[in-house]
Amino acid sequence: MNWYFGVLKKYTVFSGRAQRAEYWYFVLFNMLVGVGLSMIDQATGTLDAETGVGLLGGLYSLAVLLPSLGVSVRRLHDTDRSGWWMFILLIPVIGVIALLVFFVQDSTAGTNEYGDNPKGVMK
Repeated sequence: MNWYFGVLKKYTVFSGRAQRAEYWYFVLFNMLVGVGLSMIDQATGTLDAETGVGLLGGLYSLAVLLPSLGVSVRRLHDTDRSGWWMFILLIPVIGVIALLVFFVQDSTAGTNEYGDNPKGVMK
């Protein structure tokens, strides 16, 4: 839970580095909340069947958009890549696969141009 709230506290921080655990715990918690809100949307009738987005799920997605971008850019920094690599998502299929590979890679050892290695340190 600390990983999730740590990312939310740094919601507009696009500098520095984020280790794998910080990124993947945030993604996991977002998926769990998204499934839960989708079930609530479906039960209350606020789920739009055509788009698959409900009122609560849509609001939550909007609320975590900046924190998600921030932790993704910091995760790329941890693998010694620029945040501009996020634009590879504009290439269908290949972009998603490439980013997934980048996100599961281990941190670069020591200090890189984006800061000290955060491994073993949770702020």
